[in-house]
This record gives sequence, C-alpha cells and structure tokens, in this order.
Amino acid sequence: MSFPNLEPAGASAFTPSLNEIVALIAEAGENPTIVIDGPSGAGKSTLADALLRLWPRQNSSAERVQLVRLDDIYPGWEGLEAAATVAQHILSERTRGRSASWQRYDWARGELTTWHEVDPTRPLIVEGCGSLSTQAVEGAQIRIWASVSEDVRKERALARGGEDFESHWDVWDQQFSARILRENPERFANMILAASE
Repeated sequence: MSFPNLEPAGASAFTPSLNEIVALIAEAGENPTIVIDGPSGAGKSTLADALLRLWPRQNSSAERVQLVRLDDIYPGWEGLEAAATVAQHILSERTRGRSASWQRYDWARGELTTWHEVDPTRPLIVEGCGSLSTQAVEGAQIRIWASVSEDVRKERALARGGEDFESHWDVWDQQFSARILRENPERFANMILAASE
C-alpha cells in the first residue's frame, strides 16, 4: 500500500473525506498510526472519535485501537510544548517497535496522576495541538492537519472549555502561535481537513 503524499505536505497535501480516511486505514494493515493536529476548536477530537467509531471492521485490530489525547497530557495551560515532547517520544519509540508511557494530568487537582502505556503492536491515534512533528513523518501513515477559520475555532473551543478556557485563551493561543511560527507543523501533514463552520 502506498499512501498519497507520504512526504511532508507543504502544498501537496490533499483533502480527503472521512470515508477516504477510513479506506486508507483499512489498507494500512493491522497496526497503523494516525496523528491529528491543528488549532483548538478545529475538530481534532471529533475526528478521532469518528475514526474510532468507523474503524474498518475487516481489520481484526478494530477493538484494540489506542487513543492518546494530548488534552490528557498537557500539564496545565502553559503545557503545550511539554505534551508535544511526550507525543514525539511516543511516536519515536513506536517507530523503533518499543512501548512508551505517558502520564495523565488531572486538571482539577493540578497534578500528574496515572501512567498509561502505549503498546507498539496495537493501532494508535494521537490527537491534539502539538502532535505533528518529524517523528510523525517517520512513523505515522496518516498525518492530518485540521483547520477552521479563526473566529469559528475560538467559538468552538470556548464553548467546549467554558469560562476556564476563556480566561486562559490568550496564554494558550500565544503558545500555539509560537509553535506555528517555529515548527510550521502543517508541513508534516499528508492530509488537510479544512472546514468553514
């Protein structure tokens, strides 16, 4: 199976439908890796949930798919880069056929809690701001950049995160903007999902 645009995307990424993504997963074998990145409110979590729900049934690993959400890893509102580093570690170890672990952050208590292992022999979806990197290019067959207009993404993100997110929006968005300028993570994608609303 050859995936379209396996090299970093730049202008060459294509915009698939959800059915096309599921079809690519079906052709990816027993143990694919999918990475979904993009700004807050772009639909990353919704897409990850849809892929879990629609995971190809002919793939015997369908019930074994692992989902790592960076929302569970960020150590607070200033933790985007810390979680991005964890995602890079997970993907790097997976490329080498080794397991990796990540620690859940309890937002209510403001502390790291339980450890979770990522099994390199099971399919994996990693989603969240900061998940696309050179490690994703090396190890993920499907690398998605999700985007939406600035006003829509902020409205969506604040609707989901409530007053707490609104009070921290500027801190979070400054980190995300700095990452965009420094890394240009969209270039690591081989698929672009853009929505206007």
